[in-house]
Amino acid sequence: MAFHLSKFVDKVYLMAEGGSHYCSKKSDDICSDVCDEDSTISSAMSRVRCILRGLDLKTLIFLFVLVPTVIFGVYIHGQKISYFLRPLWESPPKPFHEIPHYYHENVSMENLCKLHGWKTREFPRRVFDAVLFSNEVDLLTIRWHELYPYVTEFVLLESNSTFTGLPKPLVFSGHREQFKFVEPRLTYGMIPGRFHKKENPFVEEAYQRVVLDYLLKKAGIEDDDLLIMSDVDEIPSRHTINLLRWCDDIPPVLHLRLKNYLYSFEFFSDNNSWRASAHRYKSGTTTYAHFRQSDVILADAGWHCSFCFRRVSEFIFKMKAYSHFDRVRFKKFLNPERVQKVICKGADLFDMLPEEYTFKEIIGKMGPIPHSYSAVHLPAHLLENASDYRFLLPGNCLRESG
Repeated sequence: MAFHLSKFVDKVYLMAEGGSHYCSKKSDDICSDVCDEDSTISSAMSRVRCILRGLDLKTLIFLFVLVPTVIFGVYIHGQKISYFLRPLWESPPKPFHEIPHYYHENVSMENLCKLHGWKTREFPRRVFDAVLFSNEVDLLTIRWHELYPYVTEFVLLESNSTFTGLPKPLVFSGHREQFKFVEPRLTYGMIPGRFHKKENPFVEEAYQRVVLDYLLKKAGIEDDDLLIMSDVDEIPSRHTINLLRWCDDIPPVLHLRLKNYLYSFEFFSDNNSWRASAHRYKSGTTTYAHFRQSDVILADAGWHCSFCFRRVSEFIFKMKAYSHFDRVRFKKFLNPERVQKVICKGADLFDMLPEEYTFKEIIGKMGPIPHSYSAVHLPAHLLENASDYRFLLPGNCLRESG
């Protein structure tokens, strides 16, 4: 082993000296010993010392300070660097065709439909609200109370496995008593998890969405019924759904632009949530999905409250369970004290930069989200029961620990 190391250092030394065994006359005794062609007992360390003596201070600093620092910095902040440089290799998606949204409680439905360029139906469409459920009990309660007046059938599917293959309790089943108000209109399904821990989590997510298609058929959905496709935390406003069920000639697939909130309705991020959608159901064509399915979007159609949980433990569970679990790059991200501090600061749980496509937007969104003190035009059930949902309102960032 020492023989091979000595040969390797010999080669490095030769390159440092221009490919020759020639030693400078100014070399000291150590270097002279190393450079003696007849010497076969010179140690590898002596050769390294010889090489280092031929390097100036700036080169040494670069080799032993700057290079390791850069490598460590890339390891720690590599994801941030990647996100910041995203505009260099990825172009923004095609912009949506934005439909202005008109609404006032004192304006008739006939006039509202007309303002949107649509006709009024003789009778409203049936409405189906279908969701995959994990553990968002509070947001599900707010969602279903918001949509209750206009939804014909609520459809919910849950599994005993997370998208990442972790076992989880059947949370909805355990809280079903508190959802008695929708029981006559509820189609509930449970699917056993496959527990493929090393599988891409989006595979499990897609699998569950396919099962939700079958559950919708079981619920009795028919052609031209209105189907809401969105996650539990993507809540369309009730007047939006009422508009779409009463107006004729609405687009077959219409995305819903929602206001983006993080942790609570105290931290308003932007108006760029677009994944929620409303479909005029068509047998053999409509499939449940959570990606872009059309180029048309209705403005100001509701709220997206991401990571809006009552307890710190629920934050940690979702961080480990949802499809983007790879963002948990370090164990410290799951520390309860850190999670609580991040919530009150309005910072990012995963210490990431914004997912934007231009440097201007990335720089503009860097840092914590500013606090908002407006609680105007939020879901009615939230405000009617503010004492129960205070953690979702401005000025109440502290969470329960359990």
